[in-house]
Amino acid sequence: MAATFNLSYYQAIAHSIPNNNTNCKICYSTPKLQPLFIRKQSFFHGNLQIRPGNSGNVQAVSAMASGNVKEVLPPALDSSSDPPAIFDGTPKLYISYSCPFAQRAWITRNCKGLQDIIKLVPINLRNRPTWYKEKVYPKNKVPSLEHNNEVKGESLDLIRYIDSNFDGPSLFPDDPAKIEFAEELLSFTGSFSKAVISSLEENKMNEAGAAFDDIETALSKFGDGPFFLGQFSLVDIAYVPFIERYKPYFSEVKNYDITKGRPKFAVWIEEMNKIEGYKQTQRDPKEHIETYKKRFSESSV
Repeated sequence: MAATFNLSYYQAIAHSIPNNNTNCKICYSTPKLQPLFIRKQSFFHGNLQIRPGNSGNVQAVSAMASGNVKEVLPPALDSSSDPPAIFDGTPKLYISYSCPFAQRAWITRNCKGLQDIIKLVPINLRNRPTWYKEKVYPKNKVPSLEHNNEVKGESLDLIRYIDSNFDGPSLFPDDPAKIEFAEELLSFTGSFSKAVISSLEENKMNEAGAAFDDIETALSKFGDGPFFLGQFSLVDIAYVPFIERYKPYFSEVKNYDITKGRPKFAVWIEEMNKIEGYKQTQRDPKEHIETYKKRFSESSV
């Protein structure tokens, strides 16, 4: 019997998820910049090896490195910073280094091999420049993308937009069954995060456990690879920034291994950590732990 993603659990709490819960307005920390990041370029497209799938479509998989290109992450712009040249024809991705929603768009940009096409513009959300709201994105949130004299937001919309409107390997399937499941999973990213966060706020581990169980079940749907749709896709990009934060916090603070008894989930995390386009965006796990400690200590007051 084929594994199915249990939506009933999420549907019970979906009403509490705001429709625009795909951008960060405030992040809980301003992390220090990591040292120089190295992008390992491989084969045909940036960070990804391109190979034909069984149906003739192009699929993207993490590649072995063959050479490298250095990318220095720019410092975050704050209230004292001058704006970049706006609407000058250069696509710009406005992010916060600490924001999981912005990380989705950042990963997509990297995995499409667009580091030299889409300029990264990090914003300090705790001391954000006034010009960002006034001249770039009136909603004053990240991520946002400046492209073709327009600025677009909402992280799930942006990852689709970047995938569809820029060159590079496709990060979305063309198989009808996978498309259907992809839409299903993308629709419930907010409910998944809500379940985990609620469990931490209320100290009810059963809610988080059920959410992680459903991740394990979802990863069992297709057998042609270790990712949600078998092959690496936007679905993996949508979930991984949050898993990156949950895993160390649950381990350190709750003494709870989110992968215990969930072997496919464990393999998925392992495989995601091999993808260079994602690795460039990762933060120190200690930063996530401290951020969540502060967040949940404040929420309990």
